[in-house]
Amino acid sequence: MLRLLQRLVATPWLMRLLGALSGSLNPWNPEVRRDPYPSYRKLREQPGLSRLRLFGGYVAARYGLVEHVLRTPAFSANREGVPLMDTFRRAARDTPEFLGFLDQNLLMIDGARHRRLRGLVSKAFTPRRVETLRARVEAIVKELLDRAAARDDVDVVRDLAQPLPAIVIAELLGVPARDQVQFRHLSDELVQVLDPLSGREGLDPPKRATRALAAYFRPMLEERRRAPRDDLLSAMIGAEEAGETLAEDELLALASLLLAAGHETTTNLIGNAVMLLLRHPAERRRLQNDLALLPSAVEECLRFEPPVQLTDRAVVEPTELAGVRLQPGTIVVALLASANRDPDRFPDPDHFDVSRTDNEHLSFGLGAHYCLGAALARLEAQVALGALLRRFPDFDGAPDPPGFKPSIVLRGPTALPVRLR
Repeated sequence: MLRLLQRLVATPWLMRLLGALSGSLNPWNPEVRRDPYPSYRKLREQPGLSRLRLFGGYVAARYGLVEHVLRTPAFSANREGVPLMDTFRRAARDTPEFLGFLDQNLLMIDGARHRRLRGLVSKAFTPRRVETLRARVEAIVKELLDRAAARDDVDVVRDLAQPLPAIVIAELLGVPARDQVQFRHLSDELVQVLDPLSGREGLDPPKRATRALAAYFRPMLEERRRAPRDDLLSAMIGAEEAGETLAEDELLALASLLLAAGHETTTNLIGNAVMLLLRHPAERRRLQNDLALLPSAVEECLRFEPPVQLTDRAVVEPTELAGVRLQPGTIVVALLASANRDPDRFPDPDHFDVSRTDNEHLSFGLGAHYCLGAALARLEAQVALGALLRRFPDFDGAPDPPGFKPSIVLRGPTALPVRLR
């Protein structure tokens, strides 16, 4: 069934015809996928929640509604009992590693279990530890730009945005350099869990990835137990709270999640940021003339073109939102990218402003599920953009990429050719 749905959403003419069936939002329409923001604006102009008829559930598009969904315990990341997630679990029975990933994944659990796991792993992922990586990130970026400068054809995604976070997260976990290319491929397969309809082979890619990652990490975990190193795997093994440590299936799920999420989303952030600078030359000049604006510029890139466009929550207790009575099992899509352009929250929201200061965007989520790797993503984006602007101030390229990732959840260019001059 999933493969059939994947084939259907990959058929452009059919997705255009589905507009009437999908209700207020048809994110699979190729035109909407290329530029979703006009559709988001129409959703915000409607009162309250919008109905997502094709798959059931509702869409929250305004900042206040999205904030409520992300903060309120009645809306949970634990999607047990939701038909699609139950289908996943049944299909995962033949792959214990994939089932374990679904059961122990921080993105898919809530409550006391989530607080325990996040509390343990966050001790090994503090902002202070991230800041100690700055010099290493700068060295990686320099090496990548050295290689790019020697090429006749330069692609920001292929040559900078994709390898940088893959190398950083692999080194953070303690993965040897020789295995990092393999890890990048496994990350691409595993991340399809976030948007199952974006694939072509059903659940085979994330199943393959979880099997391969478990086979890879198990002996590494055993080795780190015997001889800890200065890496994240050793830190997670040694993390303890109230006498509790992480079990092996929890460690495997966390390591796999950090690998996939830390790679894909930051790749999209850097790619989107360079694309925005090409599209907004006046703002790019402002940033080049004052690189102290890098932190606010990265936040504005996150707001204006978020690498994660949406998330969803399952209703776990009867509740009411915007006049709609919601029953347990109902899915509510929190449209982060729409909330980030809500004029009730952001003045002139469709203007890209690298010096914007009041910028509490929702691109990293909110509340208990606020992105664990936010500090690392910010660091990598700031270093990458700063190095690119300093070293190649006259780089140029087409402002519109050849295409975007085939996903309604993750947004980023598939390629971004530039001339480094």
